[in-house]
Amino acid sequence: MQYAQASQGRTFVLRLEHGDIVHESIEGFAREHAVNAAALIILGGVNAGSRLVVGPEDGAARPVNPMIQELDNVHEVVGTGTLFPDESGQPVLHMHMACGRQGQTRTGCIRAGVSTWQILEVVLFELVDTSGVRRKDPGLGFSLLSFSAASGHAET
Repeated sequence: MQYAQASQGRTFVLRLEHGDIVHESIEGFAREHAVNAAALIILGGVNAGSRLVVGPEDGAARPVNPMIQELDNVHEVVGTGTLFPDESGQPVLHMHMACGRQGQTRTGCIRAGVSTWQILEVVLFELVDTSGVRRKDPGLGFSLLSFSAASGHAET
């Protein structure tokens, strides 16, 4: 386990509008407002054609080969996520959503491209005084949250 302490900074409430791509909009907002790290909640609707990462094809395969599922219609959604910088200092959102329509739910990571239908409401809780960084793990093929020894703790 790795962990680091953080303090809460500013709180922002965002309204994404029809056609906005969720991760691009939130990461852009973070750059514009100098938000380095955050926890987020989101709710509203997403468009048909939105794409979710719904799991690896084979959990034991390395690097991981993600499965992508495209939504065939508008869905109601709720989600949660974190935002931390990558190794170059750019904010990267990691968010999962549960997307429901007519009694069926699809859940996954939004990184493949989720588009807003009419409105998505986001509450962004800025985290300050944390050393969290998303570092590329070559074995897995994606980035993992890690912490510097100065402000975090690594346990093996």
